[in-house]
Amino acid sequence: MWLGEAYVHRRPQKGNGTNRQADERECGAMKILVTGGTGTVGVAVVKELLKRGAKVRVLARKQPEEGKLPPGVEVAIGELLDPGSVNQAMRGVDKLFLLNAVTPDELTQGLIAYDLAKRLKLKQIVYHSVFRVDHFKDVPHFASKLAIENAMREFEVPFTIIRPNYFFQNDATLRDSLTKAGIYPMPLGQVGISAVDIRDIAEAEAIALTSDGHYGKTYNLNGPGALSGPKMASIWTGLLGKEIRYLGDGMDAFEEQMRKRAASWSAFDIRMMFQGYLERGFVAEARDIETLTDLLGHTPRRYEDFARETALNWQKQ
Repeated sequence: MWLGEAYVHRRPQKGNGTNRQADERECGAMKILVTGGTGTVGVAVVKELLKRGAKVRVLARKQPEEGKLPPGVEVAIGELLDPGSVNQAMRGVDKLFLLNAVTPDELTQGLIAYDLAKRLKLKQIVYHSVFRVDHFKDVPHFASKLAIENAMREFEVPFTIIRPNYFFQNDATLRDSLTKAGIYPMPLGQVGISAVDIRDIAEAEAIALTSDGHYGKTYNLNGPGALSGPKMASIWTGLLGKEIRYLGDGMDAFEEQMRKRAASWSAFDIRMMFQGYLERGFVAEARDIETLTDLLGHTPRRYEDFARETALNWQKQ
């Protein structure tokens, strides 16, 4: 698929299953640059890469607080809107894990990183995109991710695209809404979504970076079962021992609440995303769960287990 001498030196593909761990160890000497490496997903990816023996460099705007990153992680100071610092951070690395924040200039940030990786002939880019990105072209941050995906398919850098669903861990921020107000506020609709655990996402992304057989692949990452708004309320009712109500699908009220916690452009962006869930669906497609199970070597985590862990943590706090 890719032309040029820089990309022809590949080991024979060994596939998944019993050979994966040996395959990952063989790749362990590679150095991987992680963008977004101090965020929730990025830190989880860094930990999974270290488990597999990879050398990790993280691009960060400033030196992370002590304990934020595991020991042995190299930090390059810079930001995605500064091509000079990104270029310097990529020197001496083999691969790039590209995760950039949802911002008004997300597309520019992503393309700067991609174009420099292309210029420096990195061996692979694993890009953190989003599920059903091609069905949500009217959602600003989905549109940015789709444009970055399209650029990656145009040129010669080997790539893997990871498209995760809504994160379980987003709901860890709902403590007051659930425990005090007794409401589940996220407008997931009556059909629901196939939300996924960040730990499964990070594991899949690390596997794609450290084992063979993933070049040119696009993986949908979905959890088992559809989680509707009423079902979420029911799960939390059982865990918390009190009635949790689902507020419903009123998008105007949801956007108004979001404006109290985020910039207006961000509240609108998030509103359009959830409105897309309601109108177009966000449930796993055929064989998505089987594909993720094969990739991970275990079944994806269940929301019910995450919610139980979270409720126990709240009690301890």
